[in-house]
Amino acid sequence: MKTKGIKIKNAPNVIGRLIKLLFADYKKQLILVTVCLLVTAFASTIASIFMSYYITVIGDGLENGWDSIKARIFTAITIMLVIYAMGWVSSFLQTRTMAIVTQGFLNKMRKRMFDKMQSLPLRYFDTHPHGDIMSYYTNDIDTLRELISRTIPQLISSGLIIILLVFYMLWLNAWMALVVAVATVAMVLVSKTIGGNSAKHFIKMQKSIAKTEGMVEEMMEGQKVVKVFCHEKQTEEDFDRVNDKLCRDATNANRFANILMPIIANIGNILYVLVAFVGGILIIMNVPNASLSGLVEYIKTGILPAVAIATVVPFLNMTRQFTNNINQLSQQLNSVVMALAGAKRIFELIDEKPEIDDGYVMLVNAREENGEIVECEERTGMWAWKHPHGDGTVTYTRLMGDVTIENMDFGYVPEKTVLNDITLYARPGQKVAFVGATGAGKTTITNLINRFYDIDDGKIRYDGININKIKKADLRRSLGIVLQDTNLFTGTVMENIRYGKLDATDDECIAAARLANAHDFITRLPQGYDTMLTANGANLSQGQRQLLSIARAAVADPPVMILDEATSSIDTRTEALVQRGMDALMKGRTVFVIAHRLSTVRNSDVIMVLEHGRIIERGDHEKLVAQKGKYYQLYTGAFELE
Repeated sequence: MKTKGIKIKNAPNVIGRLIKLLFADYKKQLILVTVCLLVTAFASTIASIFMSYYITVIGDGLENGWDSIKARIFTAITIMLVIYAMGWVSSFLQTRTMAIVTQGFLNKMRKRMFDKMQSLPLRYFDTHPHGDIMSYYTNDIDTLRELISRTIPQLISSGLIIILLVFYMLWLNAWMALVVAVATVAMVLVSKTIGGNSAKHFIKMQKSIAKTEGMVEEMMEGQKVVKVFCHEKQTEEDFDRVNDKLCRDATNANRFANILMPIIANIGNILYVLVAFVGGILIIMNVPNASLSGLVEYIKTGILPAVAIATVVPFLNMTRQFTNNINQLSQQLNSVVMALAGAKRIFELIDEKPEIDDGYVMLVNAREENGEIVECEERTGMWAWKHPHGDGTVTYTRLMGDVTIENMDFGYVPEKTVLNDITLYARPGQKVAFVGATGAGKTTITNLINRFYDIDDGKIRYDGININKIKKADLRRSLGIVLQDTNLFTGTVMENIRYGKLDATDDECIAAARLANAHDFITRLPQGYDTMLTANGANLSQGQRQLLSIARAAVADPPVMILDEATSSIDTRTEALVQRGMDALMKGRTVFVIAHRLSTVRNSDVIMVLEHGRIIERGDHEKLVAQKGKYYQLYTGAFELE
């Protein structure tokens, strides 16, 4: 679609895809809507058609007496009532059906978007503002609602009415139809010029709305930070700038949109006067009626009739109806352009490349029979990697939690490497700690073990299997993770703990809470484990939220745990309780720990000191202190001590 000053890239593809999706799910309903619109359009134009017939009948009554036309008047009125009733019923069915189609279509589109979002890699969310992603579900979806529920039916209805009116205008009088055609060209040129500018600014307005919503969301999440640093005034000024930009774009968009209707309406008024003037001249001069009806009359009788008042009066009504529908069409331009821009953004989200999972090694329940590992359906507490081979054979490797990283390089972007030649070994049951300055690459390593990102070079092996061969869902199911930033979901405390293992029983969830030392504070909540949490657990302290996060990881009972500064938000007294629970949680598991507190890493089997993406020291606490290197400096100064 092109308009002056604006272009929607691949508009035909966007339109075609929308129509295809609509007809794929609602073909029968859309056919019914089209039929209803056709009947409604016919009913709305029939009044002008019957006006000519009615004037002719009245003329006959004046000449021959009223008794001669009573039956014809009764028939005409009856037919009109029937047609209007059909139009009313059709309009009711069309409106009701279109509401069902619109909401059903939007429901499915939101599901498609959300399902696709779940399959996207973390890299997508790292590079797209969350407020912008939210606008897909609000602004862009709303433009589609407007398009499907109102704009498309209006376009079809107005288009059908205009076609019927053009045909009947040519049937009544070609000269007056020519006057209407010239005025129509003027209306189209005005609509293209003004409507194009309006549509351009409406799209700018749409982008400004997304930016404004994104800022509001960001400020809501960061209210504590805003208040702590007394940045209320600065925040208001920042918002005012964004909001003023939205105001300017909206003003420009509506300025053009609001002047379009009066201009088209005034052109219609001028056209009405011109048609009346031309019609009057034709009647006075007794000009033969150059029209399809005149041609039919000439074929029948050999006489070309003159233009009569029964021609001009209904033509004037049709002229008014014609300009009104042209106006309606021009008003839909903005909605169409905005909807196409919104649909394009939505399809871009749906077409995003999903997270690639080329793994084929699966995690299965297993048990030992005659010294061999065999797969089983029931949960035994023993897990194994099911590894199919090219020759059709399958081998089973017991899940032990043995992680090996060999010569690994990685960068979030190709031009900048953040990890260089990382090599480490974590044997089953070992506790491996990462220490170093912020940005050294500690969290990045654990993200790569989870395959949130794929490495550029090197190997990561899990129980001797390259993790690229393991299905991502199975890999992540075997890894428990507790992050510094907790994320709790709307639901009960029990449901949030069960999030770590959806089929966990209440007893298992309670046992996990006891293990994390969360049970005591949970039982003191108003409804205990049934207490409802909202807004990321805003009714809990940061330490309590972290305890629930640890309990959620504990209920999953994974063989490998990743603790990314899991106790950083907990006070020293609470940490002592949590540490005992974490020690029990870590027992017999391979554990990767990222921490700034010495108490968390001191008893690790091996400590890796990272600097600028490289491991510069490794060893246990005593060995690293004895070396008096970087770890010793952290231990004696920069490192946080109790």
